[in-house]
Amino acid sequence: MSPRNDPPQVSVILPAYNAEAFLSRAMESVRNQSFPDWELLVVDDGSRDGTAALAEAAAASDPRIRAVISPRNAGAAAARNRGLAEARGRYIAYLDADDEWLPEKLSEQLAHLQATGASFGYCGFWRIIRGQRRRIHVPAQVTRAELLYGNVIGCFTAIYDSSVLGKVAMPDFPLSHDYALWLDLLERGPAVGIDRPLAIYHRQERSLSSNPWRSARGTWEVFRDHLQLSRGQAALCLGSHLARRVLRG
Repeated sequence: MSPRNDPPQVSVILPAYNAEAFLSRAMESVRNQSFPDWELLVVDDGSRDGTAALAEAAAASDPRIRAVISPRNAGAAAARNRGLAEARGRYIAYLDADDEWLPEKLSEQLAHLQATGASFGYCGFWRIIRGQRRRIHVPAQVTRAELLYGNVIGCFTAIYDSSVLGKVAMPDFPLSHDYALWLDLLERGPAVGIDRPLAIYHRQERSLSSNPWRSARGTWEVFRDHLQLSRGQAALCLGSHLARRVLRG
């Protein structure tokens, strides 16, 4: 099928590395969206399994899907930025290869952004760990100052209006690069949340973000290297992050 020529409303960026086991589920959740005017950029980040073949097969069957194949593994931030460079949509949304969206995710978020006049949004989600499902609630709004003390924006729930905020790349950190981006975007104003589960987070036990110490180190690097906070302020913010993580379970 030939690619579409008109720009879509939403560009969905999906980085994938050795994701053959669950990539189809993520792609299908985008195809099942009630809002149809999207493009999906599946960025294969130098996978050694069948990830690239799955992405190319999906692109061949649906003109809204594009497979972007990288010859070497450069990391999630680089893969997301590669997708961002290729994106043509007004709204930028992110999805991880092991997660999925519920069918009303895009339609509800776009309606909410238009109703509130906001340029950046997020939503609640279901978290599934070892077969146990838990609903994750989010606040109706978050400012940059508030996000410094605890990240409430899941990467796979975020969407922003590039016509207002521009196409903003993720800082190239191994971990917490999405958190660094949210803090950058929030310099322009608060983000709005929908406290309804519109996505599903499947925690993979071997993922980098599933290790709390690695995750804490990534957050510390954002505070110190990206934001250049003092050690004292960075420690205060990180302590709040860790306490909130414990409370979330």
